[in-house]
Amino acid sequence: MATIDIPVRRTSVVSSRPFDQIVRRLTATIGQPDINAFHSSIAAATTVADLEAVVRGALGASDLMEFVRFDAGEVLHKERHGQGPKILRLVVGNPLIMKEMAKTVPDAAAYAPVTILVDERTDGVHLSYDSMASLLAPYGSQTALLVARDLDAKIEGLLENAAR
Repeated sequence: MATIDIPVRRTSVVSSRPFDQIVRRLTATIGQPDINAFHSSIAAATTVADLEAVVRGALGASDLMEFVRFDAGEVLHKERHGQGPKILRLVVGNPLIMKEMAKTVPDAAAYAPVTILVDERTDGVHLSYDSMASLLAPYGSQTALLVARDLDAKIEGLLENAAR
């Protein structure tokens, strides 16, 4: 079994805005397609042009879409009798961006779509993201790294805008 160590660069932005407002601001430009219909349309696409049209139709102004969200805070609240911080994990991405990275680094498909974590702490609401470029750096593909850096910039811009 082969193993590889991957140092990960985590970006976090802290905001004094309320959690729900942060989530609204963060997701305002992320496409929110009906994910079952999206998957059906992807499966039905017969050409690359058809596939790209389906993906572009699902993207928001940020060039990203939401695949799923996990409300970890809700799970914790059940254990803590309705108390505790809010924690939300958003899985977002763009299949066309993933495709470009996976052309030269197939393992990129294990990291994309990406996770954005939004969680309440005593010092404010944290928005965190693990850099795609840091995840792909050990693979040595400059082509994939260029795409990953562009994706990182998109995500980091979303975090900063949501936190303002």
